[in-house]
Amino acid sequence: MDRVGTVVIGAGQAGLAMGYCLREDFVILEQNDRVGDCWRERYDSLRLFSLPRYASLPGLRIGTRDCPSRDEMADYLEQYAVHHELPVRTGVRVTRLSRDEEGFLVETSAGDWRADQVVVAAGMHSTPRRPSYADELDPSIRQLHSLEYRNTDQLADGTVLVVGAANSGTDIALDAVKTHRTLLAGRHPGQVPVDIDSTVGHVFTPVVMFLFKYVLTRRTPMGRKAIANAVQKGLPLTRNKLDHLDAAGIERLGRIDGVRDGRPVTADGDVLDDVRTVVWCTGSDPDHSWIDLPVFEDDGRPRHERGVSADVPGLFFLGLDFQYAIASASIQGVDRDARYLVKRLGQATLRSTLMLPRVALE
Repeated sequence: MDRVGTVVIGAGQAGLAMGYCLREDFVILEQNDRVGDCWRERYDSLRLFSLPRYASLPGLRIGTRDCPSRDEMADYLEQYAVHHELPVRTGVRVTRLSRDEEGFLVETSAGDWRADQVVVAAGMHSTPRRPSYADELDPSIRQLHSLEYRNTDQLADGTVLVVGAANSGTDIALDAVKTHRTLLAGRHPGQVPVDIDSTVGHVFTPVVMFLFKYVLTRRTPMGRKAIANAVQKGLPLTRNKLDHLDAAGIERLGRIDGVRDGRPVTADGDVLDDVRTVVWCTGSDPDHSWIDLPVFEDDGRPRHERGVSADVPGLFFLGLDFQYAIASASIQGVDRDARYLVKRLGQATLRSTLMLPRVALE
Protein backbone atom coordinates (compact mmCIF):
# COMPACT_ATOMS: atom_id res chain seq x y z
CA MET A 1 0.00 0.00 0.00
CA ASP A 2 1.38 3.39 -1.05
CA ARG A 3 1.55 6.30 1.40
CA VAL A 4 1.40 9.94 0.34
CA GLY A 5 0.68 13.25 2.00
CA THR A 6 -2.28 14.21 -0.19
CA VAL A 7 -4.43 12.24 -2.61
CA VAL A 8 -6.33 14.32 -5.17
CA ILE A 9 -9.24 12.41 -6.69
CA GLY A 10 -9.97 13.51 -10.25
CA ALA A 11 -7.75 14.96 -13.00
CA GLY A 12 -10.21 17.40 -14.54
CA GLN A 13 -9.52 21.13 -14.39
CA ALA A 14 -10.13 21.20 -10.63
CA GLY A 15 -7.77 18.35 -9.83
CA LEU A 16 -5.06 19.70 -12.13
CA ALA A 17 -5.32 23.19 -10.64
CA MET A 18 -4.95 21.61 -7.21
CA GLY A 19 -1.91 19.68 -8.38
CA TYR A 20 -0.30 22.84 -9.74
CA CYS A 21 -0.70 24.47 -6.33
CA LEU A 22 0.45 21.48 -4.26
CA ARG A 23 3.78 20.85 -6.00
CA GLU A 24 5.02 17.96 -3.79
CA ASP A 25 4.06 14.82 -1.82
CA PHE A 26 0.78 14.16 -3.63
CA VAL A 27 -0.78 12.01 -6.32
CA ILE A 28 -3.76 12.63 -8.63
CA LEU A 29 -5.98 9.62 -9.34
CA GLU A 30 -8.06 9.69 -12.53
CA GLN A 31 -10.53 6.96 -13.49
CA ASN A 32 -10.42 7.68 -17.23
CA ASP A 33 -7.68 6.37 -19.51
CA ARG A 34 -6.59 9.87 -20.55
CA VAL A 35 -6.52 13.24 -18.86
CA GLY A 36 -9.22 15.34 -20.51
CA ASP A 37 -11.64 12.48 -21.12
CA CYS A 38 -14.17 14.22 -18.88
CA TRP A 39 -14.48 16.72 -21.76
CA ARG A 40 -14.19 14.20 -24.59
CA GLU A 41 -17.28 12.46 -23.21
CA ARG A 42 -19.46 15.53 -23.77
CA TYR A 43 -21.46 16.29 -26.93
CA ASP A 44 -19.44 16.86 -30.10
CA SER A 45 -20.63 20.42 -30.77
CA LEU A 46 -19.78 21.73 -27.30
CA ARG A 47 -17.87 24.99 -27.28
CA LEU A 48 -16.85 26.88 -24.16
CA PHE A 49 -18.07 30.38 -23.40
CA SER A 50 -14.64 31.57 -22.27
CA LEU A 51 -11.94 33.32 -24.27
CA PRO A 52 -8.42 31.84 -23.91
CA ARG A 53 -7.60 34.11 -20.97
CA TYR A 54 -10.47 32.63 -18.97
CA ALA A 55 -10.21 29.08 -20.33
CA SER A 56 -6.65 28.63 -19.04
CA LEU A 57 -5.37 27.18 -15.80
CA PRO A 58 -2.47 28.84 -13.96
CA GLY A 59 0.96 28.38 -15.48
CA LEU A 60 -0.01 27.52 -19.07
CA ARG A 61 -2.23 29.40 -21.51
CA ILE A 62 -4.45 27.37 -23.80
CA GLY A 63 -3.27 27.57 -27.40
CA THR A 64 -6.49 28.78 -29.05
CA ARG A 65 -7.39 32.18 -30.46
CA ASP A 66 -11.06 31.98 -29.51
CA CYS A 67 -13.38 30.08 -27.19
CA PRO A 68 -12.10 26.49 -27.27
CA SER A 69 -14.05 23.50 -28.49
CA ARG A 70 -14.64 20.37 -26.44
CA ASP A 71 -11.66 18.56 -27.93
CA GLU A 72 -9.36 21.58 -27.67
CA MET A 73 -10.16 21.81 -23.97
CA ALA A 74 -9.57 18.08 -23.47
CA ASP A 75 -6.22 18.17 -25.26
CA TYR A 76 -5.20 21.27 -23.30
CA LEU A 77 -5.79 19.52 -19.96
CA GLU A 78 -3.70 16.58 -21.12
CA GLN A 79 -0.94 18.94 -22.23
CA TYR A 80 -1.18 20.81 -18.90
CA ALA A 81 -0.55 17.66 -16.86
CA VAL A 82 2.50 16.81 -18.98
CA HIS A 83 3.85 20.38 -19.04
CA HIS A 84 3.80 20.65 -15.24
CA GLU A 85 4.88 17.02 -14.72
CA LEU A 86 1.92 16.37 -12.47
CA PRO A 87 1.84 12.89 -10.89
CA VAL A 88 -1.40 11.71 -12.50
CA ARG A 89 -2.29 8.02 -12.39
CA THR A 90 -4.87 7.36 -15.12
CA GLY A 91 -7.18 4.34 -15.31
CA VAL A 92 -7.49 4.30 -11.53
CA ARG A 93 -11.07 4.34 -10.22
CA VAL A 94 -11.60 5.13 -6.56
CA THR A 95 -14.07 2.63 -5.12
CA ARG A 96 -14.12 3.72 -1.47
CA LEU A 97 -12.82 6.54 0.69
CA SER A 98 -12.80 5.97 4.43
CA ARG A 99 -10.79 6.91 7.48
CA ASP A 100 -9.42 5.18 10.56
CA GLU A 101 -6.74 5.75 13.20
CA GLU A 102 -4.01 5.63 10.52
CA GLY A 103 -5.56 8.36 8.36
CA PHE A 104 -7.48 8.19 5.09
CA LEU A 105 -7.77 4.94 3.18
CA VAL A 106 -8.34 5.40 -0.56
CA GLU A 107 -9.34 2.07 -2.11
CA THR A 108 -9.03 1.89 -5.89
CA SER A 109 -9.23 -0.48 -8.84
CA ALA A 110 -5.42 -0.49 -8.96
CA GLY A 111 -4.43 -0.84 -5.31
CA ASP A 112 -4.97 1.18 -2.16
CA TRP A 113 -3.43 4.41 -0.87
CA ARG A 114 -2.93 5.86 2.58
CA ALA A 115 -3.06 9.64 2.86
CA ASP A 116 -2.97 12.32 5.51
CA GLN A 117 -5.31 14.50 3.47
CA VAL A 118 -7.69 14.02 0.54
CA VAL A 119 -9.04 16.50 -2.00
CA VAL A 120 -12.15 15.31 -3.82
CA ALA A 121 -12.19 16.95 -7.25
CA ALA A 122 -14.43 14.44 -9.05
CA GLY A 123 -17.99 13.20 -9.18
CA MET A 124 -19.66 16.62 -9.24
CA HIS A 125 -21.86 16.00 -12.31
CA SER A 126 -21.94 12.23 -12.69
CA THR A 127 -25.56 11.15 -12.23
CA PRO A 128 -28.18 12.14 -14.85
CA ARG A 129 -31.27 13.76 -13.38
CA ARG A 130 -34.57 12.82 -15.06
CA PRO A 131 -38.15 13.54 -14.00
CA SER A 132 -40.00 10.70 -12.30
CA TYR A 133 -42.41 10.32 -15.20
CA ALA A 134 -39.60 9.49 -17.68
CA ASP A 135 -40.13 5.77 -16.98
CA GLU A 136 -43.75 6.09 -18.13
CA LEU A 137 -42.80 6.97 -21.71
CA ASP A 138 -43.54 4.35 -24.36
CA PRO A 139 -40.53 2.04 -24.83
CA SER A 140 -40.50 2.91 -28.54
CA ILE A 141 -39.38 6.46 -27.65
CA ARG A 142 -35.62 6.67 -27.45
CA GLN A 143 -34.39 8.50 -24.34
CA LEU A 144 -31.02 10.15 -23.81
CA HIS A 145 -29.67 12.47 -21.17
CA SER A 146 -27.46 15.42 -22.06
CA LEU A 147 -24.58 13.58 -20.35
CA GLU A 148 -25.09 10.74 -22.85
CA TYR A 149 -25.73 12.78 -25.98
CA ARG A 150 -22.87 13.04 -28.49
CA ASN A 151 -24.36 13.83 -31.91
CA THR A 152 -27.41 13.41 -34.15
CA ASP A 153 -26.50 9.83 -35.05
CA GLN A 154 -28.04 8.81 -31.72
CA LEU A 155 -31.46 10.26 -32.59
CA ALA A 156 -34.26 8.08 -33.95
CA ASP A 157 -35.99 9.06 -37.17
CA GLY A 158 -38.77 11.53 -36.50
CA THR A 159 -39.39 14.38 -34.10
CA VAL A 160 -36.92 15.13 -31.30
CA LEU A 161 -38.07 16.64 -28.01
CA VAL A 162 -35.38 18.39 -25.95
CA VAL A 163 -36.56 18.94 -22.37
CA GLY A 164 -34.74 21.75 -20.59
CA ALA A 165 -34.10 25.13 -22.22
CA ALA A 166 -30.89 26.23 -20.52
CA ASN A 167 -27.43 26.29 -22.10
CA SER A 168 -26.99 22.55 -22.74
CA GLY A 169 -30.58 22.14 -23.89
CA THR A 170 -30.37 24.95 -26.42
CA ASP A 171 -26.98 23.70 -27.64
CA ILE A 172 -28.37 20.24 -28.27
CA ALA A 173 -31.57 21.56 -29.85
CA LEU A 174 -29.54 23.67 -32.27
CA ASP A 175 -27.54 20.56 -33.14
CA ALA A 176 -30.57 18.28 -33.51
CA VAL A 177 -32.55 20.68 -35.71
CA LYS A 178 -29.95 20.33 -38.47
CA THR A 179 -31.29 16.84 -39.21
CA HIS A 180 -34.59 16.47 -37.32
CA ARG A 181 -37.73 18.38 -36.52
CA THR A 182 -36.96 19.61 -33.02
CA LEU A 183 -39.13 20.75 -30.12
CA LEU A 184 -37.63 22.53 -27.12
CA ALA A 185 -39.58 22.45 -23.86
CA GLY A 186 -38.89 24.35 -20.68
CA ARG A 187 -38.90 27.71 -18.97
CA HIS A 188 -36.75 30.38 -20.59
CA PRO A 189 -33.97 31.19 -18.04
CA GLY A 190 -33.17 34.61 -19.49
CA GLN A 191 -30.20 35.42 -21.66
CA VAL A 192 -27.00 37.47 -21.70
CA PRO A 193 -27.94 40.66 -23.58
CA VAL A 194 -24.96 40.70 -25.96
CA ASP A 195 -23.42 38.33 -28.49
CA ILE A 196 -20.44 36.97 -26.53
CA ASP A 197 -18.59 36.12 -29.75
CA SER A 198 -18.78 39.70 -31.07
CA THR A 199 -16.38 42.58 -30.44
CA VAL A 200 -18.85 44.04 -27.96
CA GLY A 201 -19.06 40.65 -26.25
CA HIS A 202 -15.29 40.45 -25.94
CA VAL A 203 -15.33 43.83 -24.17
CA PHE A 204 -18.27 42.74 -22.01
CA THR A 205 -16.74 39.39 -20.97
CA PRO A 206 -14.05 40.70 -18.55
CA VAL A 207 -16.72 42.65 -16.66
CA VAL A 208 -18.90 39.56 -16.28
CA MET A 209 -15.94 37.38 -15.27
CA PHE A 210 -14.91 39.91 -12.63
CA LEU A 211 -18.45 39.97 -11.21
CA PHE A 212 -18.73 36.16 -11.23
CA LYS A 213 -15.38 35.69 -9.49
CA TYR A 214 -15.02 38.61 -7.08
CA VAL A 215 -18.44 40.18 -6.48
CA LEU A 216 -20.99 37.37 -6.66
CA THR A 217 -19.53 35.33 -3.80
CA ARG A 218 -20.92 33.82 -0.63
CA ARG A 219 -19.32 36.66 1.27
CA THR A 220 -21.51 39.43 -0.23
CA PRO A 221 -25.30 39.89 0.12
CA MET A 222 -25.54 40.36 -3.65
CA GLY A 223 -23.57 37.17 -4.21
CA ARG A 224 -25.64 35.08 -1.80
CA LYS A 225 -28.81 36.26 -3.53
CA ALA A 226 -27.39 35.53 -6.99
CA ILE A 227 -26.22 32.05 -5.97
CA ALA A 228 -29.62 31.21 -4.45
CA ASN A 229 -31.32 32.38 -7.64
CA ALA A 230 -28.91 30.35 -9.83
CA VAL A 231 -29.48 27.22 -7.74
CA GLN A 232 -33.23 27.57 -8.15
CA LYS A 233 -33.50 28.78 -11.75
CA GLY A 234 -30.14 28.06 -13.39
CA LEU A 235 -27.84 30.45 -15.18
CA PRO A 236 -29.08 32.52 -18.16
CA LEU A 237 -28.37 31.55 -21.76
CA THR A 238 -24.85 32.72 -22.51
CA ARG A 239 -24.15 32.19 -26.22
CA ASN A 240 -27.53 31.07 -27.57
CA LYS A 241 -30.43 33.51 -27.87
CA LEU A 242 -34.15 33.07 -28.47
CA ASP A 243 -33.65 34.63 -31.91
CA HIS A 244 -31.14 31.90 -32.76
CA LEU A 245 -33.62 29.18 -31.78
CA ASP A 246 -36.43 30.74 -33.79
CA ALA A 247 -34.23 31.33 -36.84
CA ALA A 248 -33.13 27.67 -36.79
CA GLY A 249 -36.73 26.49 -36.87
CA ILE A 250 -36.84 25.08 -33.35
CA GLU A 251 -40.40 24.91 -32.00
CA ARG A 252 -40.49 26.19 -28.43
CA LEU A 253 -42.96 24.76 -25.92
CA GLY A 254 -43.77 25.28 -22.29
CA ARG A 255 -43.00 22.84 -19.52
CA ILE A 256 -43.50 19.08 -19.98
CA ASP A 257 -45.88 18.13 -17.21
CA GLY A 258 -46.12 14.35 -17.45
CA VAL A 259 -47.02 11.40 -19.66
CA ARG A 260 -50.35 10.24 -21.09
CA ASP A 261 -50.67 6.87 -22.82
CA GLY A 262 -46.89 6.73 -23.11
CA ARG A 263 -46.57 10.15 -24.76
CA PRO A 264 -45.20 13.39 -23.28
CA VAL A 265 -47.77 16.00 -22.28
CA THR A 266 -47.21 19.76 -21.95
CA ALA A 267 -48.45 21.86 -19.05
CA ASP A 268 -51.18 23.11 -21.41
CA GLY A 269 -52.42 19.55 -21.90
CA ASP A 270 -51.07 18.99 -25.43
CA VAL A 271 -50.05 15.39 -26.13
CA LEU A 272 -46.92 15.12 -28.30
CA ASP A 273 -47.83 12.04 -30.33
CA ASP A 274 -45.09 12.23 -32.93
CA VAL A 275 -42.03 12.43 -30.64
CA ARG A 276 -39.55 9.62 -31.32
CA THR A 277 -36.58 10.80 -29.22
CA VAL A 278 -36.45 12.66 -25.91
CA VAL A 279 -33.22 14.29 -24.79
CA TRP A 280 -33.37 15.17 -21.10
CA CYS A 281 -31.38 18.33 -20.38
CA THR A 282 -32.64 18.41 -16.83
CA GLY A 283 -29.41 18.62 -14.88
CA SER A 284 -27.23 16.17 -13.02
CA ASP A 285 -26.36 15.28 -9.46
CA PRO A 286 -23.06 14.44 -7.75
CA ASP A 287 -22.07 10.82 -7.30
CA HIS A 288 -20.08 10.56 -4.10
CA SER A 289 -21.48 7.17 -3.13
CA TRP A 290 -17.90 5.90 -2.79
CA ILE A 291 -17.20 8.31 0.09
CA ASP A 292 -17.81 6.30 3.24
CA LEU A 293 -17.67 9.23 5.65
CA PRO A 294 -20.36 11.26 7.49
CA VAL A 295 -19.96 14.41 5.42
CA PHE A 296 -23.21 14.86 3.47
CA GLU A 297 -26.41 16.86 3.72
CA ASP A 298 -29.75 15.10 3.25
CA ASP A 299 -29.67 15.96 -0.46
CA GLY A 300 -26.34 14.16 -0.88
CA ARG A 301 -24.22 17.27 -1.23
CA PRO A 302 -21.18 17.67 1.04
CA ARG A 303 -21.25 19.94 4.05
CA HIS A 304 -18.35 22.34 3.69
CA GLU A 305 -17.06 25.86 4.15
CA ARG A 306 -15.32 27.00 0.97
CA GLY A 307 -14.49 23.37 0.18
CA VAL A 308 -13.25 22.47 3.67
CA SER A 309 -15.24 19.58 5.11
CA ALA A 310 -17.30 20.64 8.10
CA ASP A 311 -17.13 17.14 9.61
CA VAL A 312 -13.86 15.37 8.78
CA PRO A 313 -10.55 17.23 9.23
CA GLY A 314 -8.21 16.71 6.32
CA LEU A 315 -11.00 16.23 3.75
CA PHE A 316 -11.51 18.89 1.09
CA PHE A 317 -13.67 19.41 -1.98
CA LEU A 318 -12.84 21.36 -5.13
CA GLY A 319 -14.92 22.19 -8.20
CA LEU A 320 -18.30 22.23 -6.47
CA ASP A 321 -21.01 24.42 -7.98
CA PHE A 322 -20.97 27.77 -6.17
CA GLN A 323 -18.29 26.52 -3.77
CA TYR A 324 -17.42 30.13 -2.99
CA ALA A 325 -18.56 32.17 -6.01
CA ILE A 326 -20.65 31.90 -9.15
CA ALA A 327 -17.35 31.19 -10.95
CA SER A 328 -16.23 28.38 -8.64
CA ALA A 329 -17.03 25.47 -10.96
CA SER A 330 -15.58 27.25 -13.99
CA ILE A 331 -11.99 27.00 -15.20
CA GLN A 332 -11.10 30.47 -13.99
CA GLY A 333 -12.76 29.87 -10.62
CA VAL A 334 -10.99 26.68 -9.55
CA ASP A 335 -7.60 28.43 -9.39
CA ARG A 336 -8.55 30.71 -6.52
CA ASP A 337 -10.44 27.98 -4.70
CA ALA A 338 -7.44 25.64 -5.06
CA ARG A 339 -5.07 28.23 -3.63
CA TYR A 340 -7.41 28.75 -0.69
CA LEU A 341 -7.48 25.00 0.02
CA VAL A 342 -3.69 24.77 -0.12
CA LYS A 343 -3.53 27.26 2.75
CA ARG A 344 -6.00 25.18 4.71
CA LEU A 345 -4.16 21.96 3.89
CA GLY A 346 -1.21 23.30 5.84
CA GLN A 347 -3.42 23.57 8.93
CA ALA A 348 -5.16 20.23 8.43
CA THR A 349 -2.36 17.90 9.50
CA LEU A 350 -2.26 19.10 13.12
CA ARG A 351 -6.05 19.08 13.50
CA SER A 352 -6.20 15.68 11.86
CA THR A 353 -3.67 14.22 14.29
CA LEU A 354 -5.44 15.65 17.31
CA MET A 355 -8.94 14.53 16.27
CA LEU A 356 -8.33 11.12 14.69
CA PRO A 357 -9.73 9.02 17.57
CA ARG A 358 -13.02 10.97 17.67
CA VAL A 359 -13.52 10.86 13.89
CA ALA A 360 -12.63 7.16 13.73
CA LEU A 361 -15.49 6.36 16.10
CA GLU A 362 -18.11 8.39 14.19
